[in-house]
Amino acid sequence: MKEINIFYNALETLPVLASKIKAKQKKIMGYLCSYAPEELIYAAGFHPMRLFSSKSDIVQAEQHLQAYCCSLVRGVLEDSLSGRLDFLDGTVFPHTCDSMQRLSDIWRMNGKYEFFADVILPAKLNTQSARSYMKDVLTGFKKSLEKAAGKEITDTDLKDSIKKFNLIRKNLSKIYALQSKKPGIIKGSDLYTIVKGSMVMDRDEVADILPVIVGNLEKIDLPQKDIKRIVISGSICDSPDIYSAMESAGGVIVGDDLCTGQRWFEGQTPVDENPMDAIATRLLDRVICPAKHLSPTARGENLVSLAKKNRADGVIFMLLKFCDPHAFDYPYLKEFLEKEGIKTLLIEMDDQQQSSGQLATRFETFIHMI
Repeated sequence: MKEINIFYNALETLPVLASKIKAKQKKIMGYLCSYAPEELIYAAGFHPMRLFSSKSDIVQAEQHLQAYCCSLVRGVLEDSLSGRLDFLDGTVFPHTCDSMQRLSDIWRMNGKYEFFADVILPAKLNTQSARSYMKDVLTGFKKSLEKAAGKEITDTDLKDSIKKFNLIRKNLSKIYALQSKKPGIIKGSDLYTIVKGSMVMDRDEVADILPVIVGNLEKIDLPQKDIKRIVISGSICDSPDIYSAMESAGGVIVGDDLCTGQRWFEGQTPVDENPMDAIATRLLDRVICPAKHLSPTARGENLVSLAKKNRADGVIFMLLKFCDPHAFDYPYLKEFLEKEGIKTLLIEMDDQQQSSGQLATRFETFIHMI
């Protein structure tokens, strides 16, 4: 499908993509968490770009971060120090885990970018004070963006931005729904590429392409196959090889609980509220990650619901090594799923070190088991 190839081409080299965005007179603001208020960044006239590790060898970052920090944090810092992110004009850090907070400090002290912002959102989301605090943080971030942009961010700017991101989220949700309804209607590597591309490409272009992809997929009449339906859970899953290995083993990913997947685009921002309140509402009400708290059982209940909704035969936890928040959550999430008779598998990943052969063997064993 030629529309999907656009996403592949955009991801081949970030500097080329960045130069095309800058040619449109847009500054690029990198961010490292799905809680980054992208609507605000976009409304200010900047381009929000999710940062991923280039998976290069860690050399310079070793001087700043311990080896037991996750590969995402170490890899992104390595890319910055080595100049591979020189196209950035600024960076936004929503505070989540300890490693990300330390990266924020190191980034600020060694920074070479015009703009820097810590967006310290509340960790506990189920109180009225959390809602007030969330709005205060977003208002402060808005003022920082206005100063950097040299202009006021109007309600009209925000409403237009909200509509744009709602459209993107709506169509990504449709693609996932089609994959769940007709497993295999789209290759896993294509699905991964579309989601990742949507996080880094020009959002105007993404908003135009996604409905075309949805329309093309809706026309496909796929015969039912004897395959195992899999949901994956974790923080990021930044490798198309994982999806391909899963399909080779006889499984299809029909849903996910990833911050680079459904957790990123899940939920619409209300369009009938004050736009700042609406952005705060979505961030407060969306499906949480381990760094946020709604209730002691919210994460487990959501994962079980996701697995049942997608009629999953099993759930695979794809956890980055040394990712403490997700590692702490894993035992109780596994218990929740097993109480419902849903089989699970734990895979620990490292952006810099992956054994595709071992991964394929474990997938095959798990598929056979379920």
